[in-house]
Amino acid sequence: MTIDIRNIRKSFGDFVALDNVNLTIASGELLALLGPSGCGKTTLLRIIAGLERPDAGQVLFSGQDATHTHVSERQVGFVFQHYALFRHMTVFDNVAFGLSVKSRKERPGKEEIRERVMKLLKLVQLDWLADAYPSQLSGGQRQRIALARSLAVEPKVLLLDEPFGALDAKVRKDLRRWLRDLHDEIHITSVFVTHDQEEALEVSDRVVVMDHGHIEQVGRPDDIYESPATPFVTQFLGDVNLFHGRVDGGSLTIGDYAHSLGQQHAGKTDDAVAYVRPHDLDVSRVADGALAAGTVEHIHAVGPVVRIELAQIGSGETIEAALSKERYRELGLMLGDTVYVTPKKVAVFLKEEAQDYVI
Repeated sequence: MTIDIRNIRKSFGDFVALDNVNLTIASGELLALLGPSGCGKTTLLRIIAGLERPDAGQVLFSGQDATHTHVSERQVGFVFQHYALFRHMTVFDNVAFGLSVKSRKERPGKEEIRERVMKLLKLVQLDWLADAYPSQLSGGQRQRIALARSLAVEPKVLLLDEPFGALDAKVRKDLRRWLRDLHDEIHITSVFVTHDQEEALEVSDRVVVMDHGHIEQVGRPDDIYESPATPFVTQFLGDVNLFHGRVDGGSLTIGDYAHSLGQQHAGKTDDAVAYVRPHDLDVSRVADGALAAGTVEHIHAVGPVVRIELAQIGSGETIEAALSKERYRELGLMLGDTVYVTPKKVAVFLKEEAQDYVI
């Protein structure tokens, strides 16, 4: 089922949650709504589900206007952050609940319900817990049962609101890989809300980055990360270093450093901000062509990546660089050493574009 969001607006009193949002979700796609708290992602999910009504705009399911269709008629499965399982029911009865409360005309027979529930429990790899109660399950198991329950009614759309937010880091990582594998098997149109950048980038087919009720960028995870469209997306999707300079004649200059921008800002002349991720900074003991010099203030050498914090000479601002263990050993860095950094890749935005986001 395709989902079309057209000119959706939603306010709560004076607070504008969604401001003229437009989005198309392809059939069978796994889409992530990503953004900070209050950006509008959960409100948009609830409008798709029919749990909220927009002030203006339309929601279309496979080309049919569903804006005012009751939630019970939308064929939507919803998975909440806190499982919402019935404590007094077994795992089997929790999964069967949506089927057992259907009208007599629509309700499958007992044997069909049993077959469908056991098939789903096998799908989520928990058929051996059919007779257990929620209190006997781990957090990850409860969330898989909640997902099986939402799938039991054979929804056309699956909506997940921070589905792994209540779980610890290790379980969350395992479950999101499992969700990706499950989606590849069932191919149901799915939309999930998260504020976890790594989660969105790892699991989804496409990512929608939102802020203050607007969509900042929509694209494949690699495209979003490698080619952010706005300063907000650049900063939200991981650590960045900010350098202030000027764009002129297709080139960025920061002090004595110059970086060709090609056609990106051809014909423009203005102050600009350059964003450089820590792993895109080359660290050297040689000053030739460097963007900045810094003094090593902190070294975090745990794991395969060594993180270096430098105090920029002249400004005192912190520069963060990420090096491989091999490069770190090659440089032989010690606290107090003076080194030079040169960007391998930069994202450049003119000052007027960046001024609302520069911290």
